[in-house]
Amino acid sequence: MSNHPKTVVITGASSGIGFALAEAYLARGDNVVGNARTQQRLDAAAARLGHPDNFLPVAGDIALPATARAIFERASARFGKVDVLVNNAGIFIAKPVGEYTEEDVENIVNTNLKGFFYITQQAAAHMRANRAGHIVSITASLAMQPTAQVPALLPVLIKGGLNHATRGLALELAPHGVKVSAVAPGIIDTPLHGAGTHDFLKTLSPSGEIGQVRDVVDAVLYLTGAAFTSGVVLPVDGGATAGRW
Repeated sequence: MSNHPKTVVITGASSGIGFALAEAYLARGDNVVGNARTQQRLDAAAARLGHPDNFLPVAGDIALPATARAIFERASARFGKVDVLVNNAGIFIAKPVGEYTEEDVENIVNTNLKGFFYITQQAAAHMRANRAGHIVSITASLAMQPTAQVPALLPVLIKGGLNHATRGLALELAPHGVKVSAVAPGIIDTPLHGAGTHDFLKTLSPSGEIGQVRDVVDAVLYLTGAAFTSGVVLPVDGGATAGRW
């Protein structure tokens, strides 16, 4: 349990890493404001999480500025202020460059770029005024070290930009007491990957292993509790970004 409960905004909170993050913060006694596209998915997540007094669902398309504003308005009204933003919402589309469609581009720009920018803009203003706060984004280690084995230009383009944006915003907000960092996962065992692909996926890390959702959660928990760490992009990838193997 936290001595002083924090209020944590998590995007993409209804499943996968976002849901696991919500579970972890609630278990510590913190308040969680969870966003997902539909109320139905958030209601299902809330029922599984089981902390109705500490979990505030706010549905809406995270690509829209109005959704970002609503999240911070409702979070402030319910819990007073926001201490942590975890930019978790994201999609990953890997294919050869010539196979990307206009729909792919729109989807990944909306969720991964706009879905980062507008909510982070709200968080920066809110936390700057409070002279405290942590912003952590979930990016991708593939954006730090691309590989020919997994062609994925769009994720490398957007997540790579987010890695650099993390450093830039960390410098901008440092004088105001706000920390900005990122976690860059490698291959993590989620339902996204079919069981038949695991042998191949294990080759994408020098450890020969696939990470677990808890590995990413632990990294986020560290960064959002760190007093002297900011501007860091922390790979959680079994060493894949360390070099060639």
